[in-house]
Amino acid sequence: MDKSGKKILLAAPRGYCAGVDRAVETVERALEKYGAPIYVRKQIVHNRYVVETLEEKGVIFVDETDEVPENAHVVFSAHGVSPAVREGARSLSLSTLDATCPLVTKVHNEVKRFAKQGYQILLIGHEGHEEVEGTAGEAPEVTYLVDGLEGADTVPEEFADKKLIWLSQTTLSVDETVDIVRRLKERFPNLENPPSEDICYATQNRQVAVKKIAPQCELMIVVGSQNSSNSRRLVEVALQAGAKDAHLVDFARQIDESWLDGVSTVGLSSGASVPEILVNQVIEFLAQRGFEDVEEVTTAEETISFALPRDIRPPRVKK
Repeated sequence: MDKSGKKILLAAPRGYCAGVDRAVETVERALEKYGAPIYVRKQIVHNRYVVETLEEKGVIFVDETDEVPENAHVVFSAHGVSPAVREGARSLSLSTLDATCPLVTKVHNEVKRFAKQGYQILLIGHEGHEEVEGTAGEAPEVTYLVDGLEGADTVPEEFADKKLIWLSQTTLSVDETVDIVRRLKERFPNLENPPSEDICYATQNRQVAVKKIAPQCELMIVVGSQNSSNSRRLVEVALQAGAKDAHLVDFARQIDESWLDGVSTVGLSSGASVPEILVNQVIEFLAQRGFEDVEEVTTAEETISFALPRDIRPPRVKK
């Protein structure tokens, strides 16, 4: 038993989700099959460590497909791309591998379906996020972005007479999205709900786990990158759920010693694009400062997995 009274409450589930696992493995298998360099449009997932590790193996990250040499192999990131990006890749005779998370693809398909049915779509999400750009790109003429509660207040009144449905980015705060939808429905009573939730299971599970431990923590540390939407939401959720302080870090070395002053319980979680090695480094950092008692708090078990793109699936072994 730790006599110092200092402990870590470790949230579970945390870290890699099935979509991230699939995306990273797609790039690694592409390297094995085709050799370096493999090009990736944008960051394969929003995590600095993952990107830097893949760069060391021969992956070249680009902003747009026109930066990729003709006939080269390019991977589309887990966040998805618009039809215009796919067409651009075809025009350059690029060999493409699609690492889009299947749960993002689901939202893309919803946009196409509802656009065909004559709906105007209110897409709840963060302006400039790659997932939002790809999703809206499926039917830009009928998709209107709603960014936060402020965005809900500025949707034009002309939508009141339209056939209207809302969809969302997969990595949002569940609670904030509920508030946004409530505000939108106050303004547009005709607004319809999607047939199923768009916020992904992993995003929801990580938020629930953080909510569970946050009230018991003076400090919550979330491991994740600043450009990771779901990681940033975990910090917000922790503060809203009662943590006295919360910070987002890529690496243990970014933890400020002053955050630990007067702290006896640290909550620890990680975003859906974070490998467990980075969480373990934080645990080691904290152990060296007296936080040796680690209690894992589990709120859900995750068993979901997604098949790799067909071109790089391992061959089936015949029995």
